Amino acid sequence: MKLIATKDAVGHVLCHDMTQIIPGKYKDARFRKGHVVTAEDIPVLLRMGKENLYVWEMTPGMVHENDAAERMCALCRNEHMTASAVKEGKIELTADIDGLFRVDSQRLRAVNSQDEVMIATRHGNTPVRRGDKLCGTRVIPLVIPEEQLRRAEEAAGGAPLLELLPYQLKTAGVITTGSEVAKGLIQDAFTPVVERKLAACGIAMTEHRVVGDGVEAIADAIAQVRAAGVDLILCTGGMSVDPDDNTPGAVKRSGARIVTYGAPVLPGAMFLLGYFDDGTPIMGLPGCVMYASTTVFDLVLPRVAAGVPVTRADIAEMGEGGLCLGCGTCTYPNCGFGK
Repeated sequence: MKLIATKDAVGHVLCHDMTQIIPGKYKDARFRKGHVVTAEDIPVLLRMGKENLYVWEMTPGMVHENDAAERMCALCRNEHMTASAVKEGKIELTADIDGLFRVDSQRLRAVNSQDEVMIATRHGNTPVRRGDKLCGTRVIPLVIPEEQLRRAEEAAGGAPLLELLPYQLKTAGVITTGSEVAKGLIQDAFTPVVERKLAACGIAMTEHRVVGDGVEAIADAIAQVRAAGVDLILCTGGMSVDPDDNTPGAVKRSGARIVTYGAPVLPGAMFLLGYFDDGTPIMGLPGCVMYASTTVFDLVLPRVAAGVPVTRADIAEMGEGGLCLGCGTCTYPNCGFGK
């Protein structure tokens, strides 16, 4: 690679994309890497502010930004991801499926701590849809020393930095608690909300029970839906400290191992999560899940749906970013909630 005056560039090969910006109208590569400069190009390049150009003359031991971007992308790419073409020295990955996006944060930091390389991702442990952008990567200079690029590869280790896990759970049993619903005094507004959130993760409600507030009645309903072989059990309501709120006690009586009763998340502090010995997850959902747009349920459900065991430490980490700001228009997961 060598630097020459633009007016002398006719017949030379560009060694990187040349971006043209027209405010409010256009930003894209006006000339691509490999383009042979013609006399007609000179005025255009000068109007773009390019008095000088880098043209192809590769130095041994150096890697061009496009080739380096391919190697940086390889550090990230995993199953169910599609890579874009190299554009202006950058490659982006997008999701091929709906699922749970995960990032190895420690190894990502190790790579980004190396000089003149970068990988930018969306937050990990968040749900994504097919076609969503996952990450972008490039090197900073036009050419980078091979040894420097190799150090970034070593920092990444032998496995991809990113994962996109498909949703695995398919069926759920929902137990609606509360004497007011069981007696028909009010309409059940909770179950439709839960069904909609389940469907977003590819899960169908195949069992539904409506019971009162008694511990035995709730525990019996849990046993019934568990016997039906559902992949996930959800109990709605009865999660606070009122004397008639007995769902936590019923879940304990059902034999589930309780991971947590309580979460550092608002809305959703009264959330319960447990697992049975066969691995079937069970959740107790507080009333906020029914009326708030986004709650702790939206943070935990995608992980559980993807078959990822959720631990007490995972719940504790949700405290930072666990305060929903209650925006007028909810944009989750494209916001800071749960991150």
